[in-house]
Amino acid sequence: MTPGGSTGEHRSAEHTGPVNASRPSAPAQPAYIRRNRANWNREADDYQREHGPQLNRFDRPAWGTWGIPESELDVLGDVAGKRVLELGCGGGQWSIALVRLGARPVGLDLSIRQLAHARRLAGASRPVPFVNANAERAPFADESFDIVFCDHGAMTFADPYLTVPEVARLLRPGGAFAFNIASPLIWLCWGDGEQPPGPELVRSYFGLRRATWETVEFQLAYGEWIRLFRSNRFEVLDLVELRPPARPRTTYPDFAPVAWARRWPAENIWKLRRLG
Repeated sequence: MTPGGSTGEHRSAEHTGPVNASRPSAPAQPAYIRRNRANWNREADDYQREHGPQLNRFDRPAWGTWGIPESELDVLGDVAGKRVLELGCGGGQWSIALVRLGARPVGLDLSIRQLAHARRLAGASRPVPFVNANAERAPFADESFDIVFCDHGAMTFADPYLTVPEVARLLRPGGAFAFNIASPLIWLCWGDGEQPPGPELVRSYFGLRRATWETVEFQLAYGEWIRLFRSNRFEVLDLVELRPPARPRTTYPDFAPVAWARRWPAENIWKLRRLG
């Protein structure tokens, strides 16, 4: 998992808002959801131990493996008083930080063990509702949130053809949807097994959809993302391609070599608005 939610060091060769009680009972969850849940329940303790020093900066929410501060990028804007859903919150670090900025966040994650860390970190002084659920079928009523976002998280580990319509359902008209994921470009340069991305394209761009490593992860080509957004009444406001500083401090050195990520974007943040 990379920052903020259940993803990323995968190179071994995949509430407040009212509960929506009117939805029919969920069908059996697909195999990739079961696999990802089992992986993050198993890895959560080690993950939080290794990456807590970078993630547990509640006074300074930051994006991605390089920890680019939200104060520099201004992806979410003013969150004060907003109902915010973190879609794949992992240890809840983003949600905890947003409480300090006046937001009313809810953290959702597939992994019970990750949520145990989230509740421990939040403690009694910064209470945040944390919900164990599949982001493809979130247990909230229509138009419950002003902002839905994730830093990797569910937009990596769930099918975008299910999560994007679900986010459209959850957002109020005019609401913001933002998510950081590995870029399509780094997918094209990742080989099989443990190798870091190199300077050559080793995968086909056409037909990007999913890959199985320790977890099952999802990706689309740029044009396919845009068509999916438009078909669900999202307006694309920006695509923020993250570039690390020359000498970054990161607990994710295996995600991409710094020299590679300074030449080509390893991560990108889609910034969208739900149309009325």
